[in-house]
Amino acid sequence: MEPASSRQTASFPEPSLSEMARSAAHGEDSPYFAGWRAYDEDPYHPVTNPSGVIQMGLAENQVSFDLLEEYLREHQECGAGFRQNAVFQDYHGFRSFRMAMASFMEQISGGKARFDPERIVLTAGATAANELLMFILANPGDAILVPTPYYPGFDRDLRWRTGVNIVPVRCDSSTGFQVTAGALQAAYEDAAAAGRRVRGVLITNPSNPLGTTIERAVLEDILDFVARNSIHLISDEIYSGSVFALPDLVSVAELVEERAERGDHGIAGRVHVVYSLSKDLGIPGFRVGVVYSYNDAVVAAARRMSSFTLVSSQTQRMLAAMLADTAFAARYIRTNRDRLRERHDHVVAGLARAGVGCMRSNAGLFVWMDMRELLDEATVDGELRLWHRVMTESKLNVSPGSSCHCSEPGWFRVCFANISLEMLDVALRRMNCFMETWNQTRQQLDI
Repeated sequence: MEPASSRQTASFPEPSLSEMARSAAHGEDSPYFAGWRAYDEDPYHPVTNPSGVIQMGLAENQVSFDLLEEYLREHQECGAGFRQNAVFQDYHGFRSFRMAMASFMEQISGGKARFDPERIVLTAGATAANELLMFILANPGDAILVPTPYYPGFDRDLRWRTGVNIVPVRCDSSTGFQVTAGALQAAYEDAAAAGRRVRGVLITNPSNPLGTTIERAVLEDILDFVARNSIHLISDEIYSGSVFALPDLVSVAELVEERAERGDHGIAGRVHVVYSLSKDLGIPGFRVGVVYSYNDAVVAAARRMSSFTLVSSQTQRMLAAMLADTAFAARYIRTNRDRLRERHDHVVAGLARAGVGCMRSNAGLFVWMDMRELLDEATVDGELRLWHRVMTESKLNVSPGSSCHCSEPGWFRVCFANISLEMLDVALRRMNCFMETWNQTRQQLDI
């Protein structure tokens, strides 16, 4: 018998992968992710790589890390012991943590909304929360309406594994990109004409990438729209604690309670809120998200499905102790908002000195930069050429509006809370140099 080591292996084709594994619906070919790759390949460092790419495409909040670090130093008992964290946890999550999350969410709302810990379902971040709701509310081939511009990651989070279609709701700068009832209806009719059943509307409030809060009247219109069409509303409010200027945030939870007080209980079962600690607390690495639903069946289904996306016992115990300390939470929320406002004002003023404007914003970790005047043509291709120039000449990774499905070319999202103030000033100097070069070139062409 021929020894195993001397056998010739026949040449067979490799087994194929699933359609999902081979799908391009992940969206990783977007300029949004291409900018991240450019940064990963050539990251800026003030000493070892001063000409490297500065990452301004990552919506991460690092301005208040010191407050969290100080608290944990002073409360080293947070997190319990090894054995308590090592054993199996029920996928409902610890009640102490759900109570702490409900308390924190209420503090963020300024007491204008109440959250029941029994309606909180824990997930490993908002990405998991949004996808979980897609699995619960829609079938493959169904549609969800999402106002533009929207977070580029939604193309992955909402549709890749679920098979749900995103139907963009066109918004433009004439209304400050606030969604209108007419735009919602037009998108709904477009979906119906394409044979797609609309299952809901997903909004982000405050908006990513705009950094603005949705007006109360607009929220009321959205609620009326979902009720009229017998569909759901998902309100992604992961930046709700990062509102640093007027107008204050109006959470959809407030409106649900107000309508219930007026005797309108029909809307509540259609409303679902997504929250996370990744932005307001600045801890995306801890992977803490929340689905909050007024619908008992959705809560029950979400609990069952959350077994695939649990939050670790250690994380829950540590953060439960921190967030249950309402005095600390109040000080953190207040200080973080002050710091975000200062950082926002700093970047807006720096861009203005360079001759670049931004849309007025009052929330979030970014500004919506207006470079429409610099386009060689008002198209997506023209925007991407400008984006490529900013990336290659100034080594700044900013996110082009087209990656957010913006209807108007020439807008860019610029993040300001993920880097130090010193690095931000380097970025602003680079943008100033870019604009000086652009202005000189334009003057030469005009001669």
